[in-house]
Amino acid sequence: MNIKPNRPEPIVSEIDVVPFHRKVSTEVAIDALLEGDYVLIVDYYSSGLRLLRELKRFVKQEYPDKSFQGQRDFRSVYHELSNRVLLDVSENVLTVKKAPEIGWLKKLYPDIGDFALPFPKVQGLNSTWQWYTKGMLVPVLKREIHPWYGTYFPTRFEHLELFEKWIGKYNGGKKSAIDIGIGCGVLSFQMLRHGFEKVIGTDTNPNSIIGLHEAIKENKEYSNLDLIHGNLFADCDALTELIVFNPPWLPVKQDVEGLDEAIYYGPDLFPDFFEEAKKHLKPDGKLVLLFSNLAQITHMGQSHPIKNELANGGRFRKELLLKKSVKPASKKTKRDQNWRSTEVVELWVLEHE
Repeated sequence: MNIKPNRPEPIVSEIDVVPFHRKVSTEVAIDALLEGDYVLIVDYYSSGLRLLRELKRFVKQEYPDKSFQGQRDFRSVYHELSNRVLLDVSENVLTVKKAPEIGWLKKLYPDIGDFALPFPKVQGLNSTWQWYTKGMLVPVLKREIHPWYGTYFPTRFEHLELFEKWIGKYNGGKKSAIDIGIGCGVLSFQMLRHGFEKVIGTDTNPNSIIGLHEAIKENKEYSNLDLIHGNLFADCDALTELIVFNPPWLPVKQDVEGLDEAIYYGPDLFPDFFEEAKKHLKPDGKLVLLFSNLAQITHMGQSHPIKNELANGGRFRKELLLKKSVKPASKKTKRDQNWRSTEVVELWVLEHE
């Protein structure tokens, strides 16, 4: 498989940096970041953690708005500033003292000896390495998955529970199914568990395809899963009984990349999807989409792309709509997520018009 994974962009050129260690005040470092400078952690990993804590506190004071949009603004500014805090990497190991061992550095950068990475990117590598090595339990599968770096994986399960409820009662053909935007593969694994002879999964994210190839090698239960790297239906020419799509739930407000593409959708995504889906769905087949009212309750947008298709597309009609309320946010979260009390996930079943 000749696919290059997405990875945090390494800084290999020499750049001017402001060194930061335990004896340097965080105010000096934050002022440097505000001036547009890079700050390099040179002693302990914990020094970087301390700087990021103080930086987050500073940005929160500047952006106190607790609304959904206010939190987005805060995260945008914090993201820009925090990604100018750097760590050096040499021979796949962080050079600072008492740093975590992160296996992704060897997997993702076998071709580079010495480079620097933004501290938040290192934190992301570290946390996803823990998920990958230890695994995470997915209740609907009754087993753990090991998501590869940079692959979207579920942290809430209401939409998967809806799909499990529906697929458990599905009595249509099971020769094949297509999972668009397969991610870490949970929907495909559910279909295979319920007797589908073959599932084709596509994704624009190469890390998703790489990680699932690993899963197939390690688990014979997934051997009937075929993978295609590409957008929507990619190079797939199959006609199928079932097409499943768990698209992004929020309309895009700006250019996005990487995992953000799993969260925000552009204006062409749904029209392109429905046009292609009509070509790949057998006459008596089912089209299943998992969605949410998240855009409406967070005032990100009032348009509902599935309802728009049913009203104006002329390609599909609704057979079934299932809904499930979302559980309240964890009390441990520091974000204001009161809007979740009115969030509902949706499972739409469509058929040919």
